[in-house]
Amino acid sequence: PRKWSGYSVRLRYHSSTYQIKVENPHSVSRGVIHTELDGKELPSAAIALVDDGAEHQAKIVLGERA
Repeated sequence: PRKWSGYSVRLRYHSSTYQIKVENPHSVSRGVIHTELDGKELPSAAIALVDDGAEHQAKIVLGERA
């Protein structure tokens, strides 16, 4: 929903844990302008989940590209 400023979720994938934070600074209901995993920017919105026993931090920023 457009009125949400964001949310976070903790996801278990086999032996790994993903802490995912979604931000919506422009109050949009679709589109992704930035995705990062463990502090590194990803080229697309897709995050490949791996079973490595580690804890990962993901950040997704919603918006429309210019």
